[in-house]
Amino acid sequence: MKSLYRRYRPRTLNEVVGQEQVTLTLQKSLEQGKISHAYLFVGPRGCGKTSVARILAHQINDFDYELEDDYVDIIEIDGASNRGIDNIRDLREKVMIAPTMGKYKVYIIDEVHMLTKEAFNALLKTLEEPPEHAVFIMATTDAYKVPVTITSRSQTYTFKLASVETIFEFLSDIANKENIAIDDDALAIIAKRSGGSFRDALSLLDQLSTLSEKRITKEMVVAAMGLPQDEKIAELLLAYLDGNATKITGALKDLLSSGIKAETLSEELITSIVADPKAELVPLLAKLPEVKAPFAEARLLVALLPQSPTKSVVQRSVPKQMETKQAEIPKQIASKPVVAVTPFNWSDFLDKVRDLSEAVYSQLAKVKYEIINGVLHIYPLKKITKTILSKENNKRILAQATNGVEIIIHEANETPTSSKKDETLSKISDIMGGEVQNDGGGSPF
Repeated sequence: MKSLYRRYRPRTLNEVVGQEQVTLTLQKSLEQGKISHAYLFVGPRGCGKTSVARILAHQINDFDYELEDDYVDIIEIDGASNRGIDNIRDLREKVMIAPTMGKYKVYIIDEVHMLTKEAFNALLKTLEEPPEHAVFIMATTDAYKVPVTITSRSQTYTFKLASVETIFEFLSDIANKENIAIDDDALAIIAKRSGGSFRDALSLLDQLSTLSEKRITKEMVVAAMGLPQDEKIAELLLAYLDGNATKITGALKDLLSSGIKAETLSEELITSIVADPKAELVPLLAKLPEVKAPFAEARLLVALLPQSPTKSVVQRSVPKQMETKQAEIPKQIASKPVVAVTPFNWSDFLDKVRDLSEAVYSQLAKVKYEIINGVLHIYPLKKITKTILSKENNKRILAQATNGVEIIIHEANETPTSSKKDETLSKISDIMGGEVQNDGGGSPF
């Protein structure tokens, strides 16, 4: 039997739910016979970009659409695995061949932002002078990574995540059609946890529909999904507002001991804060997204515990020789304001390097790295990687991508200091009064 997602996947623009700002415009264009040679669908994952692309590809050719259809004039390309210039050159050669059955030969390029710079340049040449029978429908979750030369030659449509209310009504209708007995409270949780994605919502409902032969309740859904009770979340946030480390530690220990993952708990905390924002809770929104493996539970504990140590603790942590040096700092220097340092983001760094040089970007997949006192330390896994990255031209590319952050490229046999001693674990150990093992994410409790 097909999954709910496949059974209820829309087959016409009229069946698409929650994207009226896109579907109504496309429908009018089809009715007027105004077909663009290039479309760009932008939006988060799971919001229907690929589904609408397939529907549009069929409707402009007057093809009947079933999920098992395989028309030779509709070609789907995964930009993540066909991202090189050779792939696009092959496309450029085949796009000149006239369609076999329909009026148009339609190319759907998913995750188009994954194409290399050279591949984008090759695609641009086709978009500048496309054959009359060619239509390109491109989809991306990261529009800012698509060159402006491509976007300026495309009709751009922005998709959005569906509201909880829209998904709730959608699920309720399907539950009735499928004779799934489920309480509204339970459906509300599924709608909320779907994150605005119809695909995720249907997948969750499909999984949970096997929970009981009778009626699915809120308690069943909470237990099956490993979610914390609302009152437990409220208790934890109240302890945070009170700044009571003992209550925070106790409440967090109870939640984690019940089998709830630290990442899930962080998501629930964020949702709760956003739903009822308080000024005192806003700082948590900057810390909770960082709760992820390794050491997810430890990171969550550090985020929640009071961050203002007593004067005596601060003094104990400063070596005497450091105190002496601080005393010798001239007043005119000591009185200068401290300049905040922007945190280094490895993913952004990789994106910038890829834009500058695909060759250097490929070498960074063969390294480890760490940030120490604002300096980027790169540890090549092989000597050849060290040799390539150490070339002057490549070092300039790395420096340009870091926006001024100092870089040190180590020898291939050197080991990052973070793998020897994790500073976060040391802090947790001090807080908890014992040793915490670096086990890749174990509980600090």
